[in-house]
Amino acid sequence: MKDLTWKTLSSTYEHTGPWATLRRDRCEMPDGRIKDPYYVLEYPNWSNAVAITEEGKVLLVRQYRHAAQIVSLELPGGVIEKGEDPKDGIKRELLEETGYLFDDFEQIAIVYANPATGDNHTYCYLAKGGKKVQEQSLDEHEDIIVEQYTIAEVKQLLTENKIAQALHCTNLFYALMKLGELK
Repeated sequence: MKDLTWKTLSSTYEHTGPWATLRRDRCEMPDGRIKDPYYVLEYPNWSNAVAITEEGKVLLVRQYRHAAQIVSLELPGGVIEKGEDPKDGIKRELLEETGYLFDDFEQIAIVYANPATGDNHTYCYLAKGGKKVQEQSLDEHEDIIVEQYTIAEVKQLLTENKIAQALHCTNLFYALMKLGELK
């Protein structure tokens, strides 16, 4: 098979921030051509979960997303902290955002938001048997409403394009497939 891998000859940081870093690379393509500059956005890795309660309801969260200027219906999840195991990260995020504790976790996919320009990936989980054990413990700038849906309602939301976050739609489709709910 033909090697399609580029070699990174040099990297320079144009901007470094807590949520996004912009790196400028000088790359050599397999045929010797040089691509300079090639910009890469470095983000932390993320996790999200299709979280199903003991009663069989799917937990979704509604929150404002300023970059898109929309109120978005999403899966619970967020940034995996530096050095944190992805499974521990999603357990923490679920508890913080929803107040629910889950014991049954399965990683069902790893996906990239945009591997052409971003270097991070998202761990997709299916969590089952959730129990409400506490109130939300939100970050300073989070304002999240927790909602519960049946699987049939979630499928209808997807059909009607009511879930805008592409990585969350991806996880929902993987989970529905895993649960035998795609027909």
